[in-house]
Amino acid sequence: MSGQLEAARGHPHRAATLAWIAALFMAVHSLARIGLVVFDGDWAMLLPWRLPAVLGIGVVYDLAALAWVLPPFALLALACGPGRWGRRVHAVLASMALVLLVAALCFVAASEWVFWNEFGSRFNFIAVDYLVYTREVVGNIRESYSMGVLLGAVAAAALLLLAIVAAPFWRAARAPAGRIGSRLVWFVGLLALAVLSERAVGDGPRDAAGPASAGQLASNGWYEFFRAFRNNDLDFRAFYRVMPAERAEALLQQDRPTPAAADPQRTAASTMLPRLPLNVVMVSMESLGADYVESFGGRPGLTPRLDELARQGLMFTDLYATGLRTVRGLEALALSMPPTPGHAVPMRKRNKGLATVGGAFARMGYEPLFIYGGYAYFDNMRDFFGGNGYTVIDRTDIAPQNISHETVWGVADEDLFAQALREIDARAARGSRVYAHILTTSNHRPFTYPEGRIDIPSGSGRDGAVKYTDWAVGRFMAEAAKRPWFADTLFVFVADHTSNGRGRTDLPPANYRVPFFLYAPRHVAPGQVATMASQIDVGPTVLALLGAPPEPQFFGADILGHGREHPRAFMANYLTVGYMQDGLVVELTPRRGVRVLDAASGRLLPDGETSAAALIEQAIAHYQIATDRLRGAAAIAR
Repeated sequence: MSGQLEAARGHPHRAATLAWIAALFMAVHSLARIGLVVFDGDWAMLLPWRLPAVLGIGVVYDLAALAWVLPPFALLALACGPGRWGRRVHAVLASMALVLLVAALCFVAASEWVFWNEFGSRFNFIAVDYLVYTREVVGNIRESYSMGVLLGAVAAAALLLLAIVAAPFWRAARAPAGRIGSRLVWFVGLLALAVLSERAVGDGPRDAAGPASAGQLASNGWYEFFRAFRNNDLDFRAFYRVMPAERAEALLQQDRPTPAAADPQRTAASTMLPRLPLNVVMVSMESLGADYVESFGGRPGLTPRLDELARQGLMFTDLYATGLRTVRGLEALALSMPPTPGHAVPMRKRNKGLATVGGAFARMGYEPLFIYGGYAYFDNMRDFFGGNGYTVIDRTDIAPQNISHETVWGVADEDLFAQALREIDARAARGSRVYAHILTTSNHRPFTYPEGRIDIPSGSGRDGAVKYTDWAVGRFMAEAAKRPWFADTLFVFVADHTSNGRGRTDLPPANYRVPFFLYAPRHVAPGQVATMASQIDVGPTVLALLGAPPEPQFFGADILGHGREHPRAFMANYLTVGYMQDGLVVELTPRRGVRVLDAASGRLLPDGETSAAALIEQAIAHYQIATDRLRGAAAIAR
C-alpha cells in the first residue's frame, strides 16, 4: 500500500533503472561512434547525407546490443522483493551492477579505439582470437600506448558518468517495485527482445550504410564481438552461394595446367633458373605493403636495400596478399589455398596432414624450417607448421646473449636473421638442403628496434620500422653472402600483408598489393613480371623453377607458366572473400550475397551478376572446393 502511495506522489517506479541504463548505454556508444568518425579522418563521413545514416543505423545496432544488457537489471528488479529490505537490497545490487557497467562501457570504448587504430574495424573474430593471446595483446598495448594515460582516461570517464547518473539511479533503484506480474512481464519481454535482436538484425542495416568504412562506423563493438564469438568459422555451404560439385570441379580444372603443357608454356623469363638442388630461403616481411617499397611504386627512401636486391632479381610487380593478417599470409604461402571464410587454416582444429609447400620440398629431399622471432604458440603457428612436417624454430631457441632488442611480438629482425643463419649453417655443414620460411616481426607496433641502426629514432612510427627491417635484410644478405651455401641459394622475398585495412569497399585491391621478388645472382637474371597473381601462387612458382611437378592439391599457379594465361588474385577481409580478374572484383558475402565491383574505382556494377557471370562462377568454385577439402567433404552429395 505504501509503495502505491509513493508512486501516486510522483516517486519513480523501479523500472526507471532500465531507462537510466538505456540512456547511458546509448549516449556512450553514440559519442564513441562520433569519436571514431573524427579519429578515422575520413571527412566524407561528415557529409549531410552520410553522417545521419551512420548515426541512425548505429542506433539500430546499439539497441540490439542494449537488448542483452537490460535483462540482468530486469532480473534484479524481479528478484528483489517490494518491502523496505527488498528495496534496499535492490538499490545496492543494482548500483553495484551500474558501476560494473559504466566501467565496462568506458573500457570497451577505449579498447575499440585501440582496435580501430590497428585494424580500421569494429571488433570481429580477430578480437575473439586475441582473448586467447593476452600476453601478446596486452604487451603490445603496453609497449605501444601510455597505459597510465589510457587507464587514467578510462577511470576519469567512468567517474564522470557515475557522477551524472548515480543519484537519480539510486532513487530509481529504491523506488517501489510494482506488482510481481508486471516485473515478470518486463523481464520475459526484454529477454525475448534480446533473442529477437540477435536473429533479426544481422548485416542488413550495416550494408545499407554505404561504403564499408561507413558500415563499420555504424556498427556496435559489443554486438560485433558477441556475433563474431558465435560465427568465427562460417560453414560456406550454409551461408554462401554454392553450385553443383561437378560444375565446381570442372571450373577448377580449367584453372589448372596439365603437366605436359607446363614446360612449353614457360617463356624466356622463366628459364633463367637451372633445375638445380638449390637451398630456398623465403622471407615473409611483416606488414610491408608495396606502398612502402620504392621499386614497387611505393614511397622513396625507406627500403634502399630491398630496392637494390629487387632490381638485381626477378620482380613480380602485381602480386596481392590474400588477407590483412599475418596468419592469412602464412596460410597462403604454406598451403597455396584461397582464404576461406572465418579463421585462417592455422587457427583451426583440422590443420594437420595437409598438402603444404614445405611438404613438397620435403619430398624433394629438403628439410622444411619455419623460423620466427616470437613465441610460435601465437596464432597456433607451432601446432600448424610442426603438424605439417616443418621444424619450428622460435623465440625459445634463441639464446639471451644473441638478443639485442625484443618486443612482445619477438626479437629484433637482425637477431632473427642471425638465428636463421645459424640454423642454415648447421644444416649445410652436414650436407642438408633446406627450405627455410622466415617470418619477421619488427614492422609491427610498437615499432621499436635497436638504436643507432638507421636515421629514424626507434618507436617513432612505421616509417622507422620499415627502414629498420630493410636495414636488417641488407645485413642478413651481406652475412649470407659470406657463406659457402649462398651461391646455390634462391632467396624469396614477399610480404605477409599490407599495413592497410578496409577502404571504400570491403576488398580494395590497392590495400592488398605486396612486393615479391626472387634473388639468386648466379641463377636468376634481373627482370620484371607484370602478371597479376596472388600469394597462393608464390609456392608453386618457386617449386616449378626447381623442377618439381605440380601439386594436385594446390590452388596456386606457376606465375611464369600457366599463371600468365590466367591471371587472377584471391583476397579476403573477415567474412567477405573475393576473386579479382579482368579488372573486376567478385565479392562473396554471407547470406549468399554476391557483388561485382570495378577493381580500380570500387564502383558497384549495376548488372554485376549477369555481366560477370563467368567470374562469379570461378569465385564460387574455388572457395567452395577449398572449403570442402578443408572439411574433408569433397564428395558431399548435393
